[in-house]
Order: sequence, then C-alpha cells, then structure tokens
Amino acid sequence: MAQFVEVETVREWLADGDEIAFLDLREEGQYGSGHPLLAVNIPYSRLEMEITRLVPRRCCRAVLLDEEDGIAARAARRLEGYGYDNLHILSGGAAAWAAGGYRLFPSTNVPGKGFAEIVEHECATPAITAGELDRLRHAGERVIVLDSRPAEEFERFHVPGALNCPGAELVHRFTDLVGSPETLVVVSCAGRTRGIIGAQSLINAEVPNRVVSLSGGTQGWRLAGLELEGGPATGLAPLSDEADAAARRRAEAVAARFGVGRIGRTTLDAWLAETDRRTTHVLDVRTPEEFASGHLPGSVSAPGGQLVQAIDRWVGTRGARLVLVDDTGTRAIMTAHWLKQMGWDAQFLERGLEGRALETGNRSPGAAGVPVVPVLEVKEAARWLNGGAAAISLEPSAAYRRAHPAAAIWGIRPRLDRLPAGVLQAERLLLFADDTQRAQLAAIDLSELTSADIAILAGGTETWQNAALPVVASPEHPADAERIDFLFWNHDRHAGNEDSMRAYLRWETELPAQISADGISGFELASR
Repeated sequence: MAQFVEVETVREWLADGDEIAFLDLREEGQYGSGHPLLAVNIPYSRLEMEITRLVPRRCCRAVLLDEEDGIAARAARRLEGYGYDNLHILSGGAAAWAAGGYRLFPSTNVPGKGFAEIVEHECATPAITAGELDRLRHAGERVIVLDSRPAEEFERFHVPGALNCPGAELVHRFTDLVGSPETLVVVSCAGRTRGIIGAQSLINAEVPNRVVSLSGGTQGWRLAGLELEGGPATGLAPLSDEADAAARRRAEAVAARFGVGRIGRTTLDAWLAETDRRTTHVLDVRTPEEFASGHLPGSVSAPGGQLVQAIDRWVGTRGARLVLVDDTGTRAIMTAHWLKQMGWDAQFLERGLEGRALETGNRSPGAAGVPVVPVLEVKEAARWLNGGAAAISLEPSAAYRRAHPAAAIWGIRPRLDRLPAGVLQAERLLLFADDTQRAQLAAIDLSELTSADIAILAGGTETWQNAALPVVASPEHPADAERIDFLFWNHDRHAGNEDSMRAYLRWETELPAQISADGISGFELASR
C-alpha cells in the first residue's frame, strides 16, 4: 500500500541523488496553474498511457501529488496493480507544498525555461531587439534568422524570412545554412528560452559568426509592432560532407570542454539489463523523420532542442541515466552538454547507429492494463442513444464547447464520480472520445461507479458530425471552474493579447531568482 509522506521528506528525496519520480497527477490546467518545480505531470486521465514510458522501472521510488481529492490514492491502486511497488502520496497535496513555504510554479516545462534564463544571465548571451533586427535587414546588412522551434510551431507563425532549424540542428547544419562568417546569426523562438539556448549552443561551439538571440522571439516581434508570417517550413536538406565535418569538430571540442561522457554498446546493454537498480532512457535526438526512417530498438524519439526545453515530456525519473543517440554524434553531444548542466546523468552513444539492426516507424509504448471496451460504429452508436443510453463526452473541454451531440454531458476521468445520478444509473453508457485509449481508461473508473454496459464511439464527435448527425455548441459549458484540462494561465499570449505577452516574457526573466530561492533545481553551469 502507498504510504503518505510529508513535504520536507520529499524535498530531501529530491536532493539525495537516488532515483525518484515526483508525479503530479492533476490535469493539465491544474498543473499549469501552479506546481512544484521538479514535479512531472502525468494527468490521471492518461496515467496508464504515460507511466511506463516516463517511469519504466517499477520499483523506482515514486511520490504522487494531487489536489487532496483522493486521486493520488486511486492512482496508487491502479499502479500497484501493474507492479509498481514503491509508491508514496504527498500528504496534503499541492496545497501542503505551498503551505510549507515553497513556490508553486505556473506554466509548463518550467525547469527548461528557467535553466535557459540562468544560462543567459551567467553566460551573458547576447540578444538583439526586434526593432534593431528589422532596421539591419532593411539596411541590407548580412543577417540570417534561424527559428529553433519544431516545424509545426514554425509553420503557425515566424519572423518573416526566417529559416526553420530546430535547436539540435543548429550546430549540425550551421555550415550549410550560413554562407559567410560576416553574417549576423539571429536565433529565434516563440519567447525567449529556446532562442537563448540555441544562440549559446552556437557560441559554445565557437562558430566564427557573431550570434545573438532575438529578444522576446516572435512575441517581441509583435510587441514591436511588426507582422509575423505563417506557412510551411522548407524542410531540412541533406547534410553536406563539409557541414558534417565542421559540426563534428565543433561538437568534439564541446564534449572535451564540458566533460560530456560517451559510452559504447556493451555498456549500454549492461545498463539496460540493470532494471532492478537503475533507470536508463535511450533518447534519439535526431528529427522525428530521421527516427521514423530507422532507429535503435527500444529508443524513443526526443529531438534535442525540445528535450532541453521540455525534458519532463520524456523522462519522469529524476536521477535516471540518459543515453543520447544520433548518427554523427553532433546533436547528441550538444544536447548532452546542456542536460549535464541541468543536473542529469547524460552520456552519448558513440557510433550509435552503426552496424545495428534498426526499427522503422514511430511506435510508442502501449498503455498498461487497458481494458477491452466495445468500440461502436456510428450507426450502432446512434441506435444506443435512440434506445435510451446516456452519453458522456470525454473530449477536451474546449472541443466540447465548440461542438458535441446534444445528449452528451461533458466528463473527465478524475471527476466521473460527480456525474449526475441519472447518467450513472443508465443501463447503457456511450462514450464520445477523440482518443479511444483514454476512453478505455475512463471506463475502468466508470465500471466501479455503475453497472451499465459501456461502449465507445470510434472517433467521437468528429465521426458523429461526419455522419451528418446533429451537434450543438455550448460556449459557457462546462464552466471555467470545471475545465481542469485547460491551461488558462497566460493562454492567449499567441492570440494577439499584448498584456499577456509582456506578462509572460516578464515571468520568464523572473525565473532565475525564483528557482534559486527554491533551492533544489540541481542546475550547475560549467565553468568554461
């Protein structure tokens, strides 16, 4: 049985060097409104879908955090059933953490964002304002803007004329992208932090050009009264031999200067066999397209720039070993040199893909313990509703507000016990969900609340609409207070709200002092 543990004990565990998974089980909106710095979000709605990927070692010490609403205890029961046997529950939940005098940080990916701000401060990473960049470009100066975000973000909006070059690709592709050492290189992102890390990566790699980050990224550009553009990225061209050789030289110098370790396949195989002692994550830091075309069995796609920014999307166990993989070593080294300074035991796999049988595709680990729930086609689902079945929409609250079948009431897994009695007493329950697996997990909880027959409509509301069946909108329902899946904090900064943009950029710059006061980040920038 999971044991309750106090805040001070958890803080001691987070700093003692042994493995710990500190898991915030609240939904994204609750987590994003404020959470302990090092807590990793696994919403209860997706618990079994995420746990084996983020915390693969089932004897790892784990602490579960909730809103003191019983979700942690419920999750512990689920996890115990799948073999997790070292579980603890934070007594008093998130409120107890705050009551102990410790900050709850809003937003997501806070460690990575805060680390970048500390890097800028400690390394004096140079920056350029949007107004100055615009002036230089209009004056005909040699300037190139490299946007360090993934392609899907770049395509939504970017500085006009920018080239898409995700963070881990900057050193890797620099020689091909930047033709002259006289060109000013500006690294951009949506705000501040990926631009800072990208610019400092090039500086650490000692490229010959002057390199700066774009102050405030695309938000800074808009606040300067300048227009962004959208449209597809041109795609990453094959790397030239010249660029490959130059990138390898620069990365090897970074590895030597920052003490980046390397391991071989024999060591990796031995580490992977130590499942009773230590967690080892094998992370492929190339682009998702390269990963899909061929990768080491058991490895996970984690593009390097995003991994530094948002490591909690891929790793849920603090103290785990991280083995980074790519084809040339450049991207793995550049990623590892940052992760080491963030407090992670990060190595790169030398000649990682050579001579190995590779898998293709992008298959992720399956969910643990997903029950078999009937999945209906739309005609059968309509017959269920016409025959008196109750309907529950498990789709995101924003999507529900836009459109849902009139008979469907909105629900979310941690609060299914709050559904109206008439719904839970129905003989049949039809679940509308855009994610069938998440609906199957909700069915676990529903089966403890009702004796109804439960089925899922494949494709949810979209399938219903495509069959020309009626839907309704409910712009005010569910009420904001019920939308625990939606992050309200600063959510409209990319929708033209200038006050939100300024507040967000100010929040980022305040993170170093807040993280320093918190005292357990594990960050340690290398002296260079």
